[in-house]
Amino acid sequence: MATPRIERLLDPAFVEGLRDLPMEEVRAKRAECIEVEVGLSMLRRMVQGRLDIVGSDLQRRAGGEPADLAALVDQLPEILGEHERPPGMGRLPTLLVPSEIDDLTAEVDALADPRRLSSLPEMDEAEVRALAEALGDLERRTSDQRRLLLDRLDALQEEIVRRYKAGEANVDSLLK
Repeated sequence: MATPRIERLLDPAFVEGLRDLPMEEVRAKRAECIEVEVGLSMLRRMVQGRLDIVGSDLQRRAGGEPADLAALVDQLPEILGEHERPPGMGRLPTLLVPSEIDDLTAEVDALADPRRLSSLPEMDEAEVRALAEALGDLERRTSDQRRLLLDRLDALQEEIVRRYKAGEANVDSLLK
């Protein structure tokens, strides 16, 4: 999923000439990248959850188990809990929902909205495999975009740190 905003942020020109920009503009660019990264991270988790559901249905088929929507629904906590975060320090959760979250989720909803997922037992195996492939492709594209966006964030953060180390910026400016 690439919105015009994501395309703008992922364009290499977005982080060119950072040394010439005012600190406020560098910080604003960083804040915008963080907001969009949160959206891509949310989207990636949504896609992975739906991919896990589809994968579980494929495993059911491989095991010869009968199609049963009620059993699939009962297994959702187990299916969706497989990828829990490991213990330890991670990044703090961001509670802001990006402004374009509906645009970001439109593609995953078009591929595998709840109605389509609830019809997995009635779908033939080829349809389920095609859905799994489409979701996998979306997950890869989303991960690739997120990785590039994190590279932009790194460049912006490095510029901010460089300015503090060089004495071009000071903490007092944050208090104004």
